[in-house]
Amino acid sequence: MTGALEFDRITHVPNLMGGRPTIRGMRVTVGMILDHLANGYSIERILADYSYLEREDIEQAVRYARRRLDEPDFDMAS
Repeated sequence: MTGALEFDRITHVPNLMGGRPTIRGMRVTVGMILDHLANGYSIERILADYSYLEREDIEQAVRYARRRLDEPDFDMAS
């Protein structure tokens, strides 16, 4: 799976959450999901705390972040 379909749950809405990537246009950012995971929350706990999220939302947030980390840096001054 590649391209936009690979991240069909990740949305970018300019006026929502400062334009940061969110889950399905909700007020839940990819960063928030990653913060919870980094702080030891299990996927099950996140799903229990945010009943409107689905397992695939969390899994896709992690894949999205990983993909973004693999993007090459570029010099904005050039």
